[in-house]
Amino acid sequence: QVQVVESGGGLVQAGGSLRLSCTASERIFSINAMGWHRQAPGKQRELVAHISSGGSTIYADSMKGRFTISRDNAKNTVSLQMNSLKSEDTAVYYCYVRTTNREYWGQGTQVTVSS
Repeated sequence: QVQVVESGGGLVQAGGSLRLSCTASERIFSINAMGWHRQAPGKQRELVAHISSGGSTIYADSMKGRFTISRDNAKNTVSLQMNSLKSEDTAVYYCYVRTTNREYWGQGTQVTVSS
């Protein structure tokens, strides 16, 4: 069974840091891109960060300079280091894994930033 599993969410004070991790099961082959989206209550899902198989990255403007995405191709993992968190970063964060033919999504992990 193909699985994409996120971990690392939680409650943090504004200005603090969290690190999210995502692991794709070994059944997912030929992974191209990986990344993170998020969805806050009452808002549409939005891109947070994206990383290609070659390591090129894309960030949403509001995350630039605060968030860092990285991946370990050998382990099928992608991580998101989030610093200087703000209350508006509160959302469910979803990991995705993209192959040539499909896109897989995790169930999401809650990040709550208290002001």
